[in-house]
Amino acid sequence: MLDALPNEANDASDSKVIFAAVMRLARPLMGHFAEDPSMPSHDPVGARIGVPTQAAVADAPPVQLKPLFLLAWALCAVFYFFQYAVRSAPGVMQHELSAAWGGNHIGGMISAYYVAYALMALIAGVLLDRYGPQRTIPYGIAVVGLGCLVFAQGSEAAGMAGFVLQAMGAIFAFIGASYVAARYLPSRMLALFIGLTQCLGMAGAAFGSKPVHMLIDPAGSLHLSWQYVWIGFAVVGFVLAVATWIVMPRDSGDSASHHGPLSAASLVQPFKTVLANPQSWLAGVIGGLLFLPTTIGALVWATSFLNGGKDLSMAAAATEASMVPIGWVIGCPLLGFVADRLGRRKPVLITGAVVMLAAGLTAIYVPHGLLPPYSVALVLGIASGAAMIPFSMMKETNPSAVKGTAAGVMNFLVFLTSGIVSPSSPG
Repeated sequence: MLDALPNEANDASDSKVIFAAVMRLARPLMGHFAEDPSMPSHDPVGARIGVPTQAAVADAPPVQLKPLFLLAWALCAVFYFFQYAVRSAPGVMQHELSAAWGGNHIGGMISAYYVAYALMALIAGVLLDRYGPQRTIPYGIAVVGLGCLVFAQGSEAAGMAGFVLQAMGAIFAFIGASYVAARYLPSRMLALFIGLTQCLGMAGAAFGSKPVHMLIDPAGSLHLSWQYVWIGFAVVGFVLAVATWIVMPRDSGDSASHHGPLSAASLVQPFKTVLANPQSWLAGVIGGLLFLPTTIGALVWATSFLNGGKDLSMAAAATEASMVPIGWVIGCPLLGFVADRLGRRKPVLITGAVVMLAAGLTAIYVPHGLLPPYSVALVLGIASGAAMIPFSMMKETNPSAVKGTAAGVMNFLVFLTSGIVSPSSPG
C-alpha cells in the first residue's frame, strides 16, 4: 500500500506536468480575461508588455476603409470647404458692407472671428471626446447656419454677432474631420485624409469667393442683395447639418471616464493629458512655424512685397500670391500620402521645411522673371503641405481617448504661434 504512494520527487514532477498542461489549456482564455474591460484604452503597463486591453481593441481604427465612415468624413470635409467660403465672403462684399454700415469695420470683425475660433478650438475638442461626433459636429454646422442668418439682418452689430457665431461653429469642421479620420478610418491613411481635409479648405478659400462675387456683382446678370447671399449660406448650412446628423456614427466618444458627471475636473483632465506630453508641444510649435511662411508671409505680405520690392503690378502680384493656396491644394494630400506610404513623418517634415526655405529665399533674392511664372509660389505652396503632418503626429502621440482634445490644442497652438511670431507688417 505504501509502495503505491508517490514519493516526494515523483509528486513534484507530476505537479509540474499538471501545471504545464493547465497553463496550455488556459492560455487562449487569458487574453480574454486578463484585462478588466473598465480599464482605460491606453494602459501603460499593457502597452509595455504588448498585451492590448479590450477597450484598446474596441477603440482601434478599422483596418479596412468602410464606405459609411468615408461618407461621414467627406461630409465633415465639405463642411470645412463651406465654412472657408463663408469666412471669405465679407472680403468680397467690402463695398456693400461699408455702404450698409457707414464705414469699413471688416478688420475688427475678422479679428473677433479668429479670437473666437482659437478659444473655441479648446472647447470643441473636449466636447468631441465627451459626446462623440454625432452629437457635436452637426450642431456646429447648424451654428454656422444660424450665424449666417444673424449676419443677414443687415446691421453692423448683427454682422459682428453673426460672424462670431460662425467662428464658434466653424471650428468643428477641421477638428471634426480629423477626429472622424482618426477614429473611423484606417490609421495607415490618417495623414492622407487630414491632408485632403485641408485641401478642401484651401479650395474653399481659393474658389469659394468667386460665386459670391458673381451673385452680388452690380454689372452681373443676377445682382442679388448681399443679405440674400447670407440667407443662401444659412440654407446650405442647415441642409448639411441634417445630412451629417443622419450619416454620422452614433457613439459616445472615446472614453467612459469622460461620461461621468460634468465637472471642472472632468473638463480639465483631458488637457492635462495632452499638455503633459512634450510631443504635443513639439507638434504644435512645429506646425505653427510651418504655417507662418504661407498664412502670414504669402497670404498677407506677398502681394505688397511683390508690388513694392519686385515692381509687379498689384494685379500680377495678387495672381502670384494666389498660387500659394493652390499649391496647398496639391501639397496637403500629396505629402500626407507620402508620409503614410513611408510610415514615417520626420523625413517628409524636414524635406518640406527645406523646400519652403529654398522657395522663400528664391522669392526674396532671385530677380523676378528668371524662373517660370508662378513656379516659386506654387512650389512654396506644395511644400507647405508638410504643415499638416504635425496634426497627424498630435493624434498619434496622445491616447485615443483624448484625440478630440489633442486636435483642439493643436489648432490653438498653431493660432497662438501665428499671433506671437508675426509682426503687423513686413517692414
